[in-house]
Formats: sequence, C-alpha cells, structure tokens
Amino acid sequence: MRKTLILTALLMPTLAFAAGGDDWGAPKPSDTVKTCKGVKVWDEKKKRCVRPKQSSLDQDQLYGAVRELAYAGRYADAQGVLAAMNDQNDDRVLTYWGFTHRKIGNVELANAYYQKAIDRNPDNLLARSYMGQGYVSAGETELAILQWKEIKTRGGEGTWPEQSLRTALETGLTFSY
Repeated sequence: MRKTLILTALLMPTLAFAAGGDDWGAPKPSDTVKTCKGVKVWDEKKKRCVRPKQSSLDQDQLYGAVRELAYAGRYADAQGVLAAMNDQNDDRVLTYWGFTHRKIGNVELANAYYQKAIDRNPDNLLARSYMGQGYVSAGETELAILQWKEIKTRGGEGTWPEQSLRTALETGLTFSY
C-alpha cells in the first residue's frame, strides 16, 4: 500500500495525456497495412505490394511501414521489413526489433535490442519508454522508474515516451505505438 502511494505521488500527472505530435502518435494506416499481406510493403511508384528489398522505399519510408505493421499487431511482418533494412545498427531499427520481440514474448531479446539502441543513442526516448513499459509488464517497477527518470533527465518531460511510461507505471497498461 505504501509503495503504491509513493508511486502515485511520484508519478502524479501534471499534463493531460497527449500523443505529442505526428511522430509519437499512432501511425495512419496506409496501403501497406490495408492491402499488403505478409512481408510486403506498398510501393507507390509501382502501385502494388512488393517485398521490401524490391521496393523503391527509402529507409525512412520502410521505418514508417514497420511502425504501421507493428501497430496493427503484425509483428512477424514488421520484423520481415526490419530485416530488409540496410542499417541494422540504426537506433530506430534496434528499437523496433526490441518492440516486436517484446510483443511476441521474447522479453530478454527485446531488452538486448533496447539496450543496443540506447547505447547507440542515449537520447532515444522511445527505446527507453518501451523498455520501461516492458519492465512494468514484468513487475519490475524500480527499473521502469529508472527509465522514466532518465527520459525526464534527457529533456523528455511531457513527450509521448515520458507520458506513456508514466501512465504505464500508474495503471499497469502499456502502449503499442
């Protein structure tokens, strides 16, 4: 009971929850999610679904497809697109490898990817938030609080990563985007 009261006081929201902008909110479904099946992405130039390596999409567009697929719960398809991306050491790619592995139950592997993303970019607030949310799901509140504090220390107070982790700490509910 005392731990709950301390946690509630520590995490008392000061801002209304908001996704914080287009980069943090749920991705708008494109034809990749609406039309393509399996590990395929919509190629606007070709006007059809293609394998990621055969597409004209650049790294940022492929990353967007990964976000859409992950948000839609198509984790294996998202991982297929991730595997096709050129820079496997990009911290965003590592973050989504972690996210998809966490969502399919590979928590240890997820944390290894999150840690690699954070090692590459200590200011990767999304990796910190997702790692913290994983800790919340696992009942490791102290580790989640450390990530939440690190997000705030790195200027992330009020951002979607900070707010979503704070909400997860308060409610036990985690987020999928």
